[in-house]
Amino acid sequence: MSDLNWLLVAGWAGSLVIAVGVAVMMAHRRFVRLERRAQQAERLAELGTLTGGLAHEIKNPLSTVQLNLQLLREDLDPHNPAYSRVVNRLATVQRETGRLKDILDDFLRYAGKIELERRPVQINRLLEELVDFFTPQAQLQRVQLRLKKSPEELVINADSRLLKQAVLNLMLNAVQAMGDKGGELILSAGRADGQVRIDVIDTGGGIPPDVRDRIFDAYYSTKKGGTGLGLAMTRRIIQEHGGRVSLRSEMGKGTDFTLHLPVG
Repeated sequence: MSDLNWLLVAGWAGSLVIAVGVAVMMAHRRFVRLERRAQQAERLAELGTLTGGLAHEIKNPLSTVQLNLQLLREDLDPHNPAYSRVVNRLATVQRETGRLKDILDDFLRYAGKIELERRPVQINRLLEELVDFFTPQAQLQRVQLRLKKSPEELVINADSRLLKQAVLNLMLNAVQAMGDKGGELILSAGRADGQVRIDVIDTGGGIPPDVRDRIFDAYYSTKKGGTGLGLAMTRRIIQEHGGRVSLRSEMGKGTDFTLHLPVG
């Protein structure tokens, strides 16, 4: 073999060694990244278990506190000059402990594992039931509730109870967005791009552009006293069904939340 051929072979072998070395290094880095992600996921899972257990541990004595506050209130002497002041203070404590219990309940529902009980669900009928249930509350808030049913029968394999909760969370959010002035709340069903589509439309003030990317985050809320889990729970329920949630909003005109759900 000539010197030129030896040089070519040596160069080719050297390039091969370098290429293999680079591939091994890249594979090692990828392995390290995957290992770190696995460790992080394990830590997050452990953290979720710990926080769920902590929430349960807080909830139990909180229920005891609520019960004893009620018993203490019943034992007060109405003829005592301080009766009215003490009752008002007890009512404040009861209200706040009740709010803490509600926050813990919301957290446990959000953090817990969702088990879907899938059955055939007729979307038009589901929305009709929600309208019947929600109409009295809407009227109290000066909101006109309208339903636009799909002209065709829409049936999906879903958990009816959780799907109702997801839509109801959006309806509650819509009524709160319209405030004391009231407005119009529209539920609409249809089919688009091979999926079932449910729209919850309000005529509120709209969602500012800088907020839209955050409203589905857990514990993010622009409302006073809100837990910030309603929209996060809606998104999680829909994702568990293999769907997604999108929104369109225009300042001063309102917002349209859309649930996209697979037919199968």
